[in-house]
Amino acid sequence: MDKIRVAIVYDQTLIREGLAALLTLAPDLEIVGQAADGQAAIALVAATAPDVILMDVRMPGMNGIAATREIRRQFPCARVIVLTTFDDDEYIFDSLQAGAAGYLLKNADPDYLAAAIRAAHAGDAILDPTITPKVIQRALNPGLTDAPLADKLTPREQEILRWLSDGATNTEIAARLCLAEGTVKNHISHILAKLGARDRNDAVRRASRGGWRRV
Repeated sequence: MDKIRVAIVYDQTLIREGLAALLTLAPDLEIVGQAADGQAAIALVAATAPDVILMDVRMPGMNGIAATREIRRQFPCARVIVLTTFDDDEYIFDSLQAGAAGYLLKNADPDYLAAAIRAAHAGDAILDPTITPKVIQRALNPGLTDAPLADKLTPREQEILRWLSDGATNTEIAARLCLAEGTVKNHISHILAKLGARDRNDAVRRASRGGWRRV
C-alpha cells in the first residue's frame, strides 16, 4: 500500500519535529518535508508533492492562510489541514475560504490527527469538534454579523478607525486630530478591546466584516 505523503509547516522547530516524530509512528504516513513559513511551504510542495500539508496559521512572512490559497491555486490536488492553537473565527473561515480541507487545534490527539490526515487524503472535510458549532452557525445564518459598529465604538474611536484604515501612524493621527499621541494610543487600545482584535489591521478587518464602511 502506498503511504500518504505528509508535509509539516510550522515556524517552531520543536513543534514541527515533534509532529513529525509522532506521525512517523503511523505505518501508512510518510513525512516528506518540513517548512517554517508560507513561502518555504510553497517551495516544499513544489519539490516533494505531498498529499497532505499540515499548516500553521500565524508564521513570519507569508502566513498559513495566504500559503494555503497559493498552494491550492498551484497544486489543486494537494490537501491542506490547518493545525493551530488559534480558534479565532476569522482564522477558521479565512482558512476554509482559502481552500483548506480541515481546521484542527494543536492539542488534537495524535491518533485523531493521523485519522484526519487519512480522511483529508480521501477527500473528506475535517473540523475540530470544538469549532464545528461555529461553522454550522455561520452556514445556518450566512447574514449573521456582529452588533453594529456604532454600538461598540464612540464617534472619536470611529474617526480614529478611519485613519487606521488608511494606514496612518499614531503620530499622524495625533497631528490630524490635534490630540496627544498617548491619547491616540489609548483610543486604539479601546478599539482593539471592543472589537476583539489582535492589532490595528485586524481591527479594520473585523469592523469591515461587521458592516462598517469607511466614509
